[in-house]
Amino acid sequence: MARVAAVKFALTSLLLAAVFTVPTVVQGKGPSDGLADSRSATVRLAELPRQGQETYELIRQGGPFPYDKDGTVFGNRERLLPAEKRGYYREYTVKTPGSRDRGARRIVCGGPSRAPHACFYTADHYASFRRIVE
Repeated sequence: MARVAAVKFALTSLLLAAVFTVPTVVQGKGPSDGLADSRSATVRLAELPRQGQETYELIRQGGPFPYDKDGTVFGNRERLLPAEKRGYYREYTVKTPGSRDRGARRIVCGGPSRAPHACFYTADHYASFRRIVE
């Protein structure tokens, strides 16, 4: 019985030593993810895919938009964009050539419809955003 207790004690000691001496690895968001991305990473309008540039121009013109969901409220549930009241952000589809559905690309704009305060591009269905600059 004493031998079992000694083995348990040794294993527990090794485990505790490993926990307190091994550097902790924290997996944080990288420069192309999340809130840091939406505030610091940008993409020039001219660098967007052609379909993104076309969607951006439609937003500025007030439409018409090819998809029923275009212009609907974007809830920012991922909390990757700056916090605003519900209804501030609206989403628009960026056509994806060869896609059978709306695809993953979107532009999300905040503020007035035709003159938004800021627009963000995502190519990965809201996993990351880059602010569009002209």
